[in-house]
Order: sequence, then structure tokens, then C-alpha cells
Amino acid sequence: MEAKLLKNKYYLYATEFFSGMSVMAVELGASRLMAPYFSSSQIVWTVIIGVIMIAMAIGNVWGGRSADKNHNPAKLYRRLIIAAVWIALIPFAGRYLMLGISLLLAMFVKSNFLIWAAFSACLVIFAFPCVLLGTVTPSLVKYTVSSLDDNGKTVGELGALNTIGSIIGTFLPTFVTIPAVGTAATFLIFSSVLAVIGIAYFISAGEKSAAGIISVVVILVLAVMTPRYSFAFWENDITLEDESIYNYLQVKDDEERTVLSTNVLFGVQSIQMKQGGLTGMYYDYALAAPVMAQLPASADGSIMILGLGSGTFASYCDRYFPDVKIQGAEIDRKIVDIAEEYFNLPEDVTVAVEDGRAYLRSSQEQFDVIMVDAYQDITIPFQMSSREFFTEVEDHLKDTGVMVVNMNMRSEQEDSINDYLQDTIASVFNHVYYAPVPGTTNMEVYATNSESLPEDFAENIRMISDEELRSVMNEVYGAMEEYEGGDLILTDDKAPVELLGMKVLDEIIGNELEYYKELYLG
Repeated sequence: MEAKLLKNKYYLYATEFFSGMSVMAVELGASRLMAPYFSSSQIVWTVIIGVIMIAMAIGNVWGGRSADKNHNPAKLYRRLIIAAVWIALIPFAGRYLMLGISLLLAMFVKSNFLIWAAFSACLVIFAFPCVLLGTVTPSLVKYTVSSLDDNGKTVGELGALNTIGSIIGTFLPTFVTIPAVGTAATFLIFSSVLAVIGIAYFISAGEKSAAGIISVVVILVLAVMTPRYSFAFWENDITLEDESIYNYLQVKDDEERTVLSTNVLFGVQSIQMKQGGLTGMYYDYALAAPVMAQLPASADGSIMILGLGSGTFASYCDRYFPDVKIQGAEIDRKIVDIAEEYFNLPEDVTVAVEDGRAYLRSSQEQFDVIMVDAYQDITIPFQMSSREFFTEVEDHLKDTGVMVVNMNMRSEQEDSINDYLQDTIASVFNHVYYAPVPGTTNMEVYATNSESLPEDFAENIRMISDEELRSVMNEVYGAMEEYEGGDLILTDDKAPVELLGMKVLDEIIGNELEYYKELYLG
């Protein structure tokens, strides 16, 4: 029996519209779901877009041939229901698959690990439903074109509706559903829409659909499970798990410390110790910049932090340099809220919710210290790594001012991302110094135009009354070396920071695996 709905062009148009919307929702959901495992870099975005476009192309060919061979719309709507079930399961099963695929590939892949791991995970998890959704347009063309006289008009209308649906499917998850209800619920919302479209066809045709019944059961069960959904399924002590327009956010709080992770399930973006001491992390070494800039003796100094995060560095500056004005720029409003609620961000720290470079461009202020803390694994904003950016920073520093940059992936390779960044900084500043942070992969880089920084630093250390801080500053002074600049310059026009960062990531993963292999082999 032919479904009555099939005679209604508006229903067919709705099928096209919501299918286009769902493809983009899956694509954006894929980026958020993969970010904690593979980062949210341009490399990962390229993989996602590439895999989905290939899947859609395969679906277009399959759908067209299938519609020509068998003029049975039930097959199309059954495919929609199957796609709906698969999409609903993605956030729940996908996290296990991504972790398993990554661990498996890490044992065999020696280079370009991120590309291969992200590609494999994307192919296994997201390609199949996109192939099914790719069959929609050619199938609907077959069902809606009644004569050659108006086939151009009909195909044009279908294409327009698919495009409009894709546009809405781009904005809706990013600005509404993911920040409001999360990634898992977003997948369920769009899978439910597809399931309803498919089930409506079979009800109209008076046919029973086992796939439709299964989809209802699966989506309802997953909807019940969604409030307890967690990216970090192996954790049981998470205080807050949330999502913003920009980031996956995780806060862990215990008696000793509070930790913020963003887009990295196994790493730490910010940490604050509750006993009041230093962290033993890069923040301690970054505190050398205010000391270098003679802020212990200043009553009107100023510090600007680009990439405020949870405000750990701002809090320590407020503690050790209480007379100094502290400001920060943080692009993510939810991170600022977390800083205030969980990390006790001092009330006198002024925060601008915007991109760090955009803030500098619109500001006329001069600072004693500018801290650049916007790099996270290979997710390095290229616009905050170029010569033009560091020139902007220099323009906002006082004559004896100091810029400190936290580089979080130290490498022993030649021509690494660290060499590029330091060469770029050295092309702008007269003097560049660096100090590796013990026990971490971080390295702090200090840049200034002052000709007497080492001497001033040594003198200023003697003025520090806090014994713990003075001890750490002496460590920095002993470890600090001047960097001679080279010709590896990053610019706004050419800054392949993610490819460079991926090489360091391969090195770090390789070193870690060698350690565990030696342990395993005895």
C-alpha cells in the first residue's frame, strides 16, 4: 500500500529539510564528541568534514541507483530510521570506540597518530549514518519529479531545502542545544526527528515497522540514561561536567586541589592548591615574569593574562603582588563562571570575555607583564602565535615590561613548534629566555626589550619575603637560558601550528609507549 504522505510534496520536502539539518548536526556533534580525545584542532575538523563528505557522496550514488531499480519509498524511510538509531547510539557507544581505537593505533602508528586515530574513529562511528542520509536527495528526486517539464524546479526546491536545513543544523547545535542540554541530548534530539519522519511514513502506509519500534525503544532508553551521561566514563569523582559554545568542561574538586580540564580528558588545563601553596606546575615558573618586571617593588604595576582560564595565575599574582592591577581575557563565558564559582577568582581581577588578540587590538593600555596562556596541546590559536600577534603584545608592554608564554609541549626535536614560536618571538623582542618546568612537558618563555633583565631578576628575587616563592624564583634563575633567534617565523599568512604540534604529540606518545613497553617487557 502506498503511503498517503507520499502524495504530499510538503512531507517529502520536510524529509529533505530535516535530513540536511541532521547531517550538519552530526558533523558538529562529532567535533564536540571527538574534542576530548583528539582536540578541537583544524586537523580534526578536516578529518570530520572529509569523512562525512565521502560518506555523503557514497550515499548519493547508492540512493540514486536504489531508487531507479526499485520505486519503493519504504526502503528510504527504513534507512532514515536505521540512521536515527545509529545517531542516537553515537554518544553512548562512540566514547568507548574512540578510546579503544586510539589505544590500538598507539601500539602501531609511529607518526601522524592524531590524523590516523581521528580518521579511524570518525570512519567507524560517523560514516555509516551519513551514507544513509546521503541517499535521501536522489531518492526524493525520483519520488517528487512527476514530469520533465518541472524537474528543474523540483530539484532546485529540494536542494534549497537541504541547504536551509543544513544552515539551521549548523547554528542550532552550536548556539542552542549543545550549550543548553549537551552533546548526548543533541544527538538524541536530531535522531528523534529522523525517527518521527520515518515512522510517520509507515503509519500512513498502514505498515508495521520493526525498525520504527526498535528506534522508539532505543531513543526512550537513551533519553532516560542521558542525565547520567559522562564523557569521562571511567571517572567517578567529577564535580562538574558541562559544555559551552567553545569547550567540553570538567571540574574535579577534592580536599587538596581543584582542577579544570577543557577538551582533554586526560590532561589538566588549570589547577589550584587548597593549602595555599604553589602548584608545582608551570604557574610557579610563570610568576618569574612579574618578578623580572620589578613588580615586588611597584605600587602601580599591571598584569594582563591572555587566556585567563580558571584564574590560577591571576590568583597567585593577586596573592604575591597585592598592589598590582590584574586583568584577563577569556573567550569562554562558562570558564569565567567556573573561575568565580570553583576557583575563587579574586573580585578585583577584571575579566574581558573575548579573544585575547581582539582585546589587545582594542586596548590602549600598557602593561608590566603580559601572560600568554592560550596554547593547549596542538590546539594553538594561530592568530596568537604569529609575528603580528607578538608585535601587538610588544606594543602593549612598558619599556621594561616582560611577556611570558606558556608552551605546553616541550620537544627535543629540531625545528619543532617550540623553535618556531621562539624564533617568531625573537624576531620581535630584543631578548628571549626560556626555562623548562621540571616534571612536566611545559616550558616558560620570557621576552623583553630590557637590557638588564638577568641582573634585575636576581636583584628582585632578594626582595621577595615569601620563602617558597623565593626558592622557586631561584630555580627559574638557575634554569633560565637566553635563546638565539633563527629564521623559523610564523605569520598571520602562514602559521602551520597544528601540523608542527602534531609532530611533538607523536614524540610524546612514542616516549610514553616506550616507557610502558619497557615496564611490560621487564
